[in-house]
Amino acid sequence: MTTTAQLVSSSESLAERAYLVLRDRLIMMDIAPGDPINEGQLVEELGIGRTPLREALKRLEVDHLVQSYPRRGTFATRVDITELAAITEVRKALEPLAAQKAANLRGGTARTQMQATAQTVGSLGSHTARRELMENDLEVHRLIYRAAGNHHLEETLIRLDNLATRIWCMALDRLPTVEEHISEHASLLQVILDGDAPAAKELALEHIVHFEESVRAVL
Repeated sequence: MTTTAQLVSSSESLAERAYLVLRDRLIMMDIAPGDPINEGQLVEELGIGRTPLREALKRLEVDHLVQSYPRRGTFATRVDITELAAITEVRKALEPLAAQKAANLRGGTARTQMQATAQTVGSLGSHTARRELMENDLEVHRLIYRAAGNHHLEETLIRLDNLATRIWCMALDRLPTVEEHISEHASLLQVILDGDAPAAKELALEHIVHFEESVRAVL
């Protein structure tokens, strides 16, 4: 017999799955800024009911990735370049902290995956497809946040990095090179795995500052 608790748990897991799928589609611009969210299509495609889908959309609205309008529906938010300074201000304070904590734990629960990702980063270059670069960037940052061992810090930084990645997506085709960005990831992952907390803190700050400067130079 299915209990009420099991039904709630099932609904929550479906909402979580819908949230994660839609979140990354919005970040990668598979759903373009300003596009409507077609609930009927998503219900059919994801094989879920409208209730978990709407729970997912509520979370995405908190993340500033979608916006709902009465009697009009829900739409992907537009990318606001003017938000870059505000996003960077907070990331400059929190990213070094996350990297430092991750290094103190030498990657913690994410160490094995971080080692594998570090090897993948080493194989990337100018030949790498744009989408693969973006997916790898998201993976590197999310691993570091998880390795820090503080779920409040992790959740906050994921939300900020998602917004920053959408802005980066707008600029990526105009950036003259991505090799330096890739190199920064490789160095940062290595010092975390080595347990060098001061270096991790410094490299994380440099990475965020360089990111903003690179994007501003082409937008």
